Amino acid sequence: MAKDILGEAGLHFDELNKLRVLDPEVTQQTIELKEECKDFVDKIGQFQKIVGGLIELIDQLAKEAENEKMKAIGARNLLKSIAKQREAQQQQLQALIAEKKMQLERVITLINMKKDIWKLNKHHLTSLQNR
Repeated sequence: MAKDILGEAGLHFDELNKLRVLDPEVTQQTIELKEECKDFVDKIGQFQKIVGGLIELIDQLAKEAENEKMKAIGARNLLKSIAKQREAQQQQLQALIAEKKMQLERVITLINMKKDIWKLNKHHLTSLQNR
């Protein structure tokens, strides 16, 4: 009966017969909740470590991908540069070919003129000898 009166007043006895303000069930639930919270915090800590490692790995992969991207851009620019150099070289060679063709035409014209002069001189010599 004394326990009932104390219970109504909000006082309780625990298993060691110590006077407590909380109901033993509430105390037990509080202890269980505290343990569950500790387990939860431990699991959250492990999760954060795993996520941190994953983030580091992703950052490293992103850096490597960026490096490869820059290498590819450099290679592409080099190829464009080589193509432009080849185009410029081709234009120079075409200009040189045109120049050489013009020189050839002048030489052919000179040779033909000399042939004509030689024929004319030969003709004059022959006509002088026949006289």
